[in-house]
Amino acid sequence: MGSGGVGSGGVGSGGVGSGGGRWVQRSEVAADARFFGLGGRAAGPRLRDGAYRLWNTDPKGGFGPGVDPLYLTMPVQMVVADAGTHLVFHDNSWDGRVVLREGEEGAGSGADRPGASELRMEGGPLRCWVLVGTPARVLQGWSGLTGAAAVPPEWALGYQHARWGFGSAAEVRRVVEGYASRGLALSAVHLDIDHYDGHRVFTVDEEAFPDLPGLAGELRERGVRLVSIVDPAVKAGDAVHASGLAVGAAGAFVRDARGEEVRGEVWPGECAYPDFTDPVVREWWGGLYEERLAQGFAGFWHDMNEPVSFAPFGDATLPRSARHAMDGAGGDHREGHNVYALGMARAGWEGLVRLRPAERPFLFSRSGWAGMQRYGGTWSGDVETSWDGLRASLALVLGLGLCGVPYSGPDVGGFGGSPSPELYVRWLQLGAYLPLFRTHSAIWAGRREPWEFGPEVARQAAEVMAERERLRPYFVTLAHLARRTGAPYVRPLWWGATEDRRLRDCEDAFLLGDALLVAPVLECGADRRAVRLPRGRWYDTATGAAYEGPGQILLDAPQGRIPVLARAGALLPVRAASGGGVELEVWAPARGRTGGGVVIRDPGPGFEAGTVERYTVRWAGDEVVVETEAGDSVEGVTVRGL
Repeated sequence: MGSGGVGSGGVGSGGVGSGGGRWVQRSEVAADARFFGLGGRAAGPRLRDGAYRLWNTDPKGGFGPGVDPLYLTMPVQMVVADAGTHLVFHDNSWDGRVVLREGEEGAGSGADRPGASELRMEGGPLRCWVLVGTPARVLQGWSGLTGAAAVPPEWALGYQHARWGFGSAAEVRRVVEGYASRGLALSAVHLDIDHYDGHRVFTVDEEAFPDLPGLAGELRERGVRLVSIVDPAVKAGDAVHASGLAVGAAGAFVRDARGEEVRGEVWPGECAYPDFTDPVVREWWGGLYEERLAQGFAGFWHDMNEPVSFAPFGDATLPRSARHAMDGAGGDHREGHNVYALGMARAGWEGLVRLRPAERPFLFSRSGWAGMQRYGGTWSGDVETSWDGLRASLALVLGLGLCGVPYSGPDVGGFGGSPSPELYVRWLQLGAYLPLFRTHSAIWAGRREPWEFGPEVARQAAEVMAERERLRPYFVTLAHLARRTGAPYVRPLWWGATEDRRLRDCEDAFLLGDALLVAPVLECGADRRAVRLPRGRWYDTATGAAYEGPGQILLDAPQGRIPVLARAGALLPVRAASGGGVELEVWAPARGRTGGGVVIRDPGPGFEAGTVERYTVRWAGDEVVVETEAGDSVEGVTVRGL
């Protein structure tokens, strides 16, 4: 392959392909190449020199850019160079390590030093896929290889509120009323493990939540859905455990080589672990969601599924000798660990589709593996409450999108601390332009409702949340495009201009679809920030000022807003100010240029693909006109940038 692809590589093995040997593969890339991917990495999105482990891990507390690995690792690497872009996928779920070294271009008559990637796996096959082309073509190929992304329900593209420690139905009602009384759009409330009876999965604390179906119905009338946390560990001896023991010939739970059930310690106490690599177990587990649906839940949030077992020392997961079915092939936890959460997501998704075939499920998971986009998305996990945590939030979403997982987002405000009003607003501003827009916090952490930070923050938060609500039709379009094309909602600035090296090194801004460039404020005290522009004309959506790229500009970023720029000629579907319908917003193309865009409206709660509406934007004399694909003029369009 060319200098943009994998160069001279080598393999060493103690039994490659046998499933039991260790092996290493070394590759060289062009001196100008940059590395991205490997799942959710807090230090990304550009992966610099260093070692990156491929082992899904609960970091046991809040994390920032220096913590690695995290909950969701993947042997999926995207490499971007002048000569082109390629994605490498090693179809091997064993524990491994990737060591990256960026190249260096020679000065004067000096020779280039190529970049290098070394992959070491503890076992399993050497089975590698390489996809080459533009980023869009590469991710379309990835989607074809591993499956199209699930489209979340329309409501899951709105603002959502979660907290570990709601404590009671009364507290849920109080929080929901707080949003409603202030005119703040709220799509969902998430209930954490404290709503369970003794932390046991598929149960309800009926003293704190005496009529959960009634509460769910009451909230739905207000446009608010309930989302339930679901953990994989099942308390030994309870009703779900007894049900699992009756599954198949040996029961539903992971066992050791002697046939004894493997037990761990999780929130409910001593627990057993379903073996999600067994199709019979997946069918049983999927059926358990009937209880959740009967309680009124509309969405599901998988947690603790690396899987986690609390341990005083060593690796806080199942023993590596624990046995898994591996869909009939057989194996142990060395091979099954990284795909455990993927199997759980598949079990939940397929069960929900059987139970409610007319509704596409809403499901997102803390852990997973390559191809998890078929069943839903993910979130950051327990990101620390700090400015570093805010920066890591963006890195995770960008990196996961380049691994084919388009729907993700952070715990806005961080998980475990109490953000300052400034940090909270800046996090909310970032989250409003990410696919999963959700506040969340630990039971010991500070509140995350906007009004808890004072009237000025509440006013600023209301503006941020109103803009997200206005852009929700655009997010619907991006969700359907992600399924059709593999393109993530959130894209690095180099997405359409990989030849621009300065964009390859820009990590503090992103594209939202083709139309918008978002430049969040990631530093304490900043009220201005530099923004690197791709080529073309860009409009500041707050002031209407036009700027020409490529190049760098300096924009105001007062605490109440962040720089958001629209591409000249872009067309976006937005929510109408009155009536709640969808209208078109257009940004004028440069004179002598044309523009356009596509719109896919929400087709309803089921699995319909939706109709693609294509529009062109052009100048006609002194007016900007919008036309359909058939050439018909479109009326009632809002034109900006004139």
